[in-house]
This record gives sequence, structure tokens and C-alpha cells, in this order.
Amino acid sequence: MTDAVVFPKSNSRPGLKTWSTLAGTRKRPSEYEILTYNLHARTRDPQAPYEQDPDTMMNSWYKKHVVASPLTHPDWDAFRDPDQLTYRAYTTMQDGQEQYVDGLLEDHSENGHDASLPSAWVDALARLYTPGRYTAAAGQMASAYLVQVAPASTITNAAAFQEADCFRWISRIAYRTRELANSHADRGFVTGERARFETDPAWQGIRELLEKALVAYDWGEAFVAYNVVAARAVEEACVRQLGLAARRHGDTLTAMLADNQMKDAARSRRWTAALVGQCLAVESNRAVIAGWLGKWLPLADRAIDMFCAALPESPAAGEAAKAACAGFRRELGLA
Repeated sequence: MTDAVVFPKSNSRPGLKTWSTLAGTRKRPSEYEILTYNLHARTRDPQAPYEQDPDTMMNSWYKKHVVASPLTHPDWDAFRDPDQLTYRAYTTMQDGQEQYVDGLLEDHSENGHDASLPSAWVDALARLYTPGRYTAAAGQMASAYLVQVAPASTITNAAAFQEADCFRWISRIAYRTRELANSHADRGFVTGERARFETDPAWQGIRELLEKALVAYDWGEAFVAYNVVAARAVEEACVRQLGLAARRHGDTLTAMLADNQMKDAARSRRWTAALVGQCLAVESNRAVIAGWLGKWLPLADRAIDMFCAALPESPAAGEAAKAACAGFRRELGLA
């Protein structure tokens, strides 16, 4: 009889079965952590994030705008989305929201809502509501850039769902544009939105803010410019204040759609606050963020003033929107 084969003892941690990158937590990781944590291959080698020649365009871009960003942290992978969203959780949640919106649209359509709107308010919707799909498109692009360059997969995950939210509202505003055109064929719905967004004075501050945010290439500045400043300015002026004006003019559908859109905004604000909090744990980041805010806030305030000045019978809208944005920054510890 031959002797039994004796295998050497493993040097691995006793009881370690899987999820080795999360083993230090000494607890079973959640579904969220399993599906979002430490998934970026591009963080393995700072000199060649995309595992090509270090001097290729993609690697040079990432090294300049991410690795060399003045916004620093010893462990970006420590970020966690407060809502801990996974794809399954997000789609389940938003399916419920979409059913709610479908119900609103069906109910108001059956009641002849659009045909009953005051003529002056229909003109306001053509000028100030339906061009809003361009702001959602800009938000989608800004979020997609964060998805591409964020230094941790947990940040990428949160930005991806923010991008999906923007797609949601591009679709919904486009749907409403077609509905309004069906009831008011002579008001330039469907055909007039691009020209209004590009030329109407009400939109030019918003357009400048968003277009400049889209070419903030440093990942940290891109995050601050859009998530901390531009997105909040758009939400407070073009969503919340527009929704309040809609209620005053008997447009319950636009008001309720605005309320639903602000649910997505609240989720975006939660993960933005969490990431800003992580940044502020590094003292040098406070001055970096303050410098960026000094650059972007004047554009945002101007954008809010220009848009809100065009809202019918809303003399306090601009100040209310700016105060809400300032309140959000105070909550982040950035006031």
C-alpha cells in the first residue's frame, strides 16, 4: 500500500471562502457590496489604467484628469451609496415610479387636461417646459462622463443610475411634448424646442452652465460642477419652481410630474452628500472644492435668475431656488 498524499497547509485566512477583497470587514458582504465594490480594472496600475502603452491617449487622459486630480483620497473604494442600489433594486424601484407616472398620464388624458389649460400657460409650457429635455440630455452626458472616469466602482454605480434617471426624464418630457402638440398644434410643440433652448433668454444661463460643465474634464471638478452645482440649479428652477407655477395655473399634471422628478433628485443628492463627506475627510480637499465652487456658483445663480424671471406670476421664484441650492450646500458642509 502506498502512503497517503499529504497536501501542504494553506496560508489563507481560516474560514475564508470567497469575497477576499472584502474579507477585512469580518462580516458577510451585502448584495450591494458584492455587485459594486472594487470592480475597476483601471485602478490596478496608475501608469497604465487601461492596460495599454502608458502614453496612449486614453491612459494619458485618465492620468491627467483622474490620477492627478487635486481632489484626493487614500481609498476611494470606501465610498458607499447611501441607498445601496444595485441594478435589480433600481429597476424594481423605478418600475413602480413608472407605473405611477403612467397612471398620471392616462388619468389626465382621459379628463382632457391639456385642452383645458389656460392659453397663456400653454405658451409658458412651450417656452419653459418642453425644452427641458435638453437639460436632461446634458445631465445624462455629465453622469456618463463620471461613469467613465470615477476612481471607484461604487461611485461609477451611483453615477450610472443618475444617468438612467436623466434618460427617464428625456423620455417623459418628449412624451408630454407630443401630447401637448396633439392638443395645441399651433404652439410650436415638437418642432420648436431646440430653437427655444438655443435662443430664448430664459434658457441661456442654464445652457451656458450645462455646456461648460460638460467640458470640466477633471473628474473631481466634473462631479462638483454637475452634482453639487448645475444639477441642483436645474432642479430648483426648472423642476421645483416650474412645478409650483404649474399648480398656480391649474396644471396639476406638470406639477405632479415635477414632484416625481424631485424624488430622483433627492436620491442624487444623497449620494452626492456621501461623496462630498468622504472628500472633506481629507483637509486639503476643502480648499479645492471651494475654488471650484467659486468658479461655478456665479454661473448657476445667473442661470436661476434668468429662467425664473420668465416664470409667470413667480416673482420670488429665483430667490427661493437660489436659497434652496445654498441650503443643500450647507447640508454638505460647504457653506
